[in-house]
Amino acid sequence: MVVLALLLALLAPASASARDTSARKLGRGLSNVSLGVLAIPGQIIQTSRASGPFVGATWGLVKGVGSLVATEVVGVFEILTCPFETPPDFEPIMQPEFPWQNFGEPR
Repeated sequence: MVVLALLLALLAPASASARDTSARKLGRGLSNVSLGVLAIPGQIIQTSRASGPFVGATWGLVKGVGSLVATEVVGVFEILTCPFETPPDFEPIMQPEFPWQNFGEPR
């Protein structure tokens, strides 16, 4: 069930209107809950790119733990609220939208 929801969310087009679907919101929530731990190394990498390896290993770790907590809470919120209609100008609560996007290009 979880894998099917993630696949549906990932295969959905990334247009602004597609972000509002219940399947996309459910997939975002499930991925944030199950893969939220990726926020820690993701923040370390992003901080290291911006400020160097020492700052990444210290401040990036702190930011990663905080981001992990936020990602898990937002993931649960997304799962619980996926059946409800979203406003037309809805944007994902967390940026990046999915945990594995922390490893891409610097923000």
